[in-house]
Amino acid sequence: MKRKISIVGVPMWLGQTRYGTNLGPQGIRCAGLMDRLKGIGQDVVDEGNLSIGITGCFRQSGENIKNVKTLVDSSEKLAAKVSNIIQEGRFPLVLGGDHSIAMGTLAGIAKHYKNIGVIWYDAHADMNTPETSPTGNIHGMPLAASMGLGHSALTNIGGYQGKVKPEHIVLIGARDVDQGEQQLIEEKHIKMYTANDVKRLGMEVVIAEAVRYLSERCDGIHLSFDVDGIDPAEFPGVGTPVANGLSYKESLQAVRLLAAAENLISAEFVEVNPLLDKDDMTARLTVNLIGALFGETAKSKQVQRTDRKRSAEAI
Repeated sequence: MKRKISIVGVPMWLGQTRYGTNLGPQGIRCAGLMDRLKGIGQDVVDEGNLSIGITGCFRQSGENIKNVKTLVDSSEKLAAKVSNIIQEGRFPLVLGGDHSIAMGTLAGIAKHYKNIGVIWYDAHADMNTPETSPTGNIHGMPLAASMGLGHSALTNIGGYQGKVKPEHIVLIGARDVDQGEQQLIEEKHIKMYTANDVKRLGMEVVIAEAVRYLSERCDGIHLSFDVDGIDPAEFPGVGTPVANGLSYKESLQAVRLLAAAENLISAEFVEVNPLLDKDDMTARLTVNLIGALFGETAKSKQVQRTDRKRSAEAI
């Protein structure tokens, strides 16, 4: 499906403590993202990075939460940007940055959709609040905040609460869920496929069930893809690696299946940290995933390689 795609980068790292995710958007671009999307005929515009602060204080001031002001300010900017992209009839493709940026993405989307569905592809649930978080890192709180749970500064991003309902969320790939998050998932009956569930059922079944489940309830589906959902043996450039994850092959299958979902309205890819990567492997494979989400196939990649070879020979 041809889409009008607008790319926006969010160079944020203060949702956690590992410097480098702020370099993720540029790392993904340098791995050839624009050429790949244009090569499969997509109408794509790169709107650059948001201008946000990249330094902050990690001291916790009275509450178990870090860098609130910086995170809220950047999330408000992103919410406005995403909202404008949707208003222009374009598909927001957000490049992170750590996963805290999802608060801004969802705040911008929810202004235009009454019941958004969210596929949260991640090793973590990101449903902590300051009361349940073991670290106070906001990149572990964006989904809870988007449901209206947690610190009021986070829940009110965009000027309103409750961007997504618990019954409109599907977690895929989870394998490192904190006790408070597990309790919330059970209380709210949130649909979750752990990494082991995916291995048992197969990715094709999981994605089909997830899309069907959300399509019955929602007017659009947002994909929030944290690359640490993939096993760190294949995706080393992440700050919070968790062993026994989904494979790159399974993840490629997942986004190819989602490419066929007509109600996919937005996507974000987060937590690429070039400073922890090996030979740009994580950035390059992330570009493969994004390309597949927008219809790139193995055949189309081969055509691109042939065209580049012919161009080089002509020179």
